[in-house]
Amino acid sequence: MKKEFDIRDDWLSFELHPETPPEGIPYAKRFPGADVEAMYENIRKRGDEFGIKFGPRLLLSNSRMSLEASEYARDMGTYELFHERMFYTYFTESKDIGSLEVLTESARVCGLDTDELMKALKDKRYAHRLDESRKEAGQIRLTGVPTFIINKGTKVVGAQQIAVFRDLFKKIGGKQL
Repeated sequence: MKKEFDIRDDWLSFELHPETPPEGIPYAKRFPGADVEAMYENIRKRGDEFGIKFGPRLLLSNSRMSLEASEYARDMGTYELFHERMFYTYFTESKDIGSLEVLTESARVCGLDTDELMKALKDKRYAHRLDESRKEAGQIRLTGVPTFIINKGTKVVGAQQIAVFRDLFKKIGGKQL
């Protein structure tokens, strides 16, 4: 008997820290006493497994505007490209994705109409999607990103080693991956 996994392809645009001020906040201030370098060392190790390079992180950006822009990109059919660009911009290039200049440059690189994007951001066209996403995240008790939900119940939170997923799929599917 073949088991299939429930795969959802409509990623949520989830605002993890909505309390972040528009200009962002230094990690040292947002997470006082935390060893941010040790946290990022773990993330760098996970990224190395996939060829993803993480740059230095000093500022926690306010992601609201970039998440609204990602919803605009979704409607324009370029969500994945834009999402990947924003990930790279924030995590590899260490740029502030809460900056309008950084956001519009990423949109331009992805072929999005920046004038239309600006109109969408100004009129808060996609704000309701983020609000709905927050409600859904509360219902499923989402506490961190990335979060992978397998078969509507099993959660894997954070940047995990590939072995974590292999072991989980083995348990669920009953076969070696």
